Amino acid sequence: MPTEPNASPKGTDVARSARFEAQVVPYLDAAYNLAHWLARNPADAQDVVQEAMLRALRYFDSFHGGDVRVWLLAIVRNTFYTLRSRAPQDALHDELDDAKHPLVDDGPSPETLTLLAVDVGALQAALERLPPPLREVLVLRELEECSYKEIAAITEQKIGTVMSRLARARERLRDELTCRPKEVRRHDVR
Repeated sequence: MPTEPNASPKGTDVARSARFEAQVVPYLDAAYNLAHWLARNPADAQDVVQEAMLRALRYFDSFHGGDVRVWLLAIVRNTFYTLRSRAPQDALHDELDDAKHPLVDDGPSPETLTLLAVDVGALQAALERLPPPLREVLVLRELEECSYKEIAAITEQKIGTVMSRLARARERLRDELTCRPKEVRRHDVR
């Protein structure tokens, strides 16, 4: 394939950077939001997003269409877990006990409770107490407004798994917001 005499690799890089900036950078806030809820620390979230954006730029040529937001959020999620796997073991690796979190949901939803004037601080604290797999799907669904299919793509889980985790996450969040006495909430480290 002949090339133009004035074509240069630098011109290609400029065009690639412009495409990246136009397609990926608009989702930087969503990337930070997910990283923040996964890392639970603003500085760590910034590190995750920075590394994820570098990875996204490095592999941008491998993105061949589809939903760029889902692609970026998957990179953020994978970056977080990769960086965490290099760090000392902590509560991030707690196992999710399916027996403790059945799929029954016969009470008001977390959204309804929030609309009934649950303060933002209590909601944030309750979200932080959720195990990472539950917090992750809740943040993706309720805060980032991802579909079940998008969450499944981001987390590399089956849609049924996403749906059951979301149901458990909502129930657990409801319990965190309504059922626990304040003394238990302060001393609960899970």
